[in-house]
This record gives sequence, C-alpha cells and structure tokens, in this order.
Amino acid sequence: MITAPIAISCGEPAGIGPEVAASAWRAVGRDIPLLWIGDPAHLPDGTRWTVVETAREALTVADALPVLAQDFGPPRRPGVPDPRHAQGVIDAIRTGVDLCRTGQAQALCTAPIHKAALIDGADFTYPGHTEFLAALAGDVPVVMMLACPDLRVVPVTIHIPLSDVPAQLTAARLTDTALITHAALRRDFGLAAPRIAVAGLNPHAGEDGKMGREEIELIAPVVAALRAQGLDIFGPLSADTMFHAGARRGYDAALCMYHDQALIPIKTIDFAGGVNVTLGLPFIRTSPDHGTAFDIAGQGIADATSMIAALRMANDMAQARA
Repeated sequence: MITAPIAISCGEPAGIGPEVAASAWRAVGRDIPLLWIGDPAHLPDGTRWTVVETAREALTVADALPVLAQDFGPPRRPGVPDPRHAQGVIDAIRTGVDLCRTGQAQALCTAPIHKAALIDGADFTYPGHTEFLAALAGDVPVVMMLACPDLRVVPVTIHIPLSDVPAQLTAARLTDTALITHAALRRDFGLAAPRIAVAGLNPHAGEDGKMGREEIELIAPVVAALRAQGLDIFGPLSADTMFHAGARRGYDAALCMYHDQALIPIKTIDFAGGVNVTLGLPFIRTSPDHGTAFDIAGQGIADATSMIAALRMANDMAQARA
C-alpha cells in the first residue's frame, strides 16, 4: 500500500532537471505518486502542476504534478547556471531528505546539480550529491551503484585519478563496499541470497602475479574472508570477460575496482536507462545517470528515460523495503 510519494529534488534549474521531471511525471505519475520540490516557475511551459502544503497532500492529486514550492528568486535561464539559485537547490535536497527520514516520502530521486554554481553561490563544500546526502544522514558510509535491468555495478574507488587507485584500494574499503552492497541487495532489491562478482584490478586479473599482485595480496584474501562470513562472493575475475550476457547471468552485482571499469559496461549496455543509486543511506536515493546537459536545456528535447527509470527503481526499492 502506497502511503507516501517519491520526492524529486529539482537539481540545477538551468539544466534539464525540470524538463525530465515534468516528462517523467507524464509517463509514470498515474502509477507512482510524485512530489517535486523546487520553484514551479522553472518547470517547462505547459506543465500541469499544483502547489501542495504537505507531502501527504500529493497523494490526493491526480491530474497535475504536485509541487512543494520554493521561491528561487531570479528567473531560470536554460543553459546558464545562476549562483543565486544555489541555496534553493541545496534546500530542496535537504527538504527531500527530511521528508524521507520522517516517513513523509518513500524515497528521494535527485535531479542533477551543478557543483560550480553551488560552490560560487553557497560555499558548497562537498564533492557531490552523494557526499552531501551521507552528511545529512549522519556521515554514514555509502556506496555508489549504477543499475539497469541487465546489470548492477559498484565501483570501489570512484572519482580519483587512475594512478591513485592502487593506493586507495585497501582491504577495509573493499570489505566495506562488499558488505554495504550485500546488505542493500537484500534490503532494497529483495534478493535473499545475492551473488556478488569481484573484478580484478589488472589485466587478466593479474595473470597469476605476472601483471600485478593486487589480486593475490589484496583482493583474493578479502573475497575469501567474506565467503567465510557466508557471503556468496567470488573473484577476482578478469574484467574483460565479466560483462557479456552469459557472464552477467551468474551474479546480481559486480564490484569493480575503479570508475571506468564499472561505468563503461553499464553505459554500453543501457546508456539512456542507467540509474545511480546510493547504497548505505537510511533512506532510498536514486538519480538519473546523466548531468545537467546545459547544451540542450530549454529546447524540449531532453531524454527522460533515465529519470523515469530512477523513479521506477525508487518505487521498486520502497516496495522491497516494505
């Protein structure tokens, strides 16, 4: 039984966030109750919207996008971020988190932000959305997952230079990432006994130490220790043979050692439909796997496929938790 809407934080007003939110509402709003948080003046012309005072009120709205309204002040200029909107963007995220943590929203779906505008306009000190959400949740450890119907990937290290990966790839980080992923697959994806595949760092998973020893000295011992704890986890595997259709049938999520090792396969398999999911939070957070797309903002051509997928996944995760 649906007792709360999915909250959508507006993201950067000058980007495609308002457009894909409006398109997504038209696609799924009759099936999934939604609540958009932002300045309704930023929504595309022709969008049917109505202001609500509470999240629960959104459940009673059938023919318009329910909006928890904020006044951002200066008008939106598509493609041109305005630092004066920064505090409004931050407040929309904070409101969405508060609604989730108090049970007034069943999940939070975040539209893309523009970090430079947030830094310039509000002295934003976080590397990105994920770190800000983790701080709002009490500095909990979190993990980034990219997911589509055919693949779930989790990068153990994320936005760092490739040359820094070996030093950042520690037993503790790999262990924590695997445990958070395993718990989320059970709680949020309804998998009673999730299977986790672990990629190697080096070509051919190190070729028995001939191409690097991280697999022998770090990854394999962590995998063995986790298996001893009862996890169905295996590897390290050669990354170049992990992502074809037959291999994907053998696991529910793949742990990858660095950013591109994870993101290249999922963006190849489902570029438009991938969803960014933050694992480890006390609430559900999904996001479309794309940026602000300033170059096409305001032109009415933005593809809402990823936002629609993010909303559907948030709804499915909420049902799994329930």
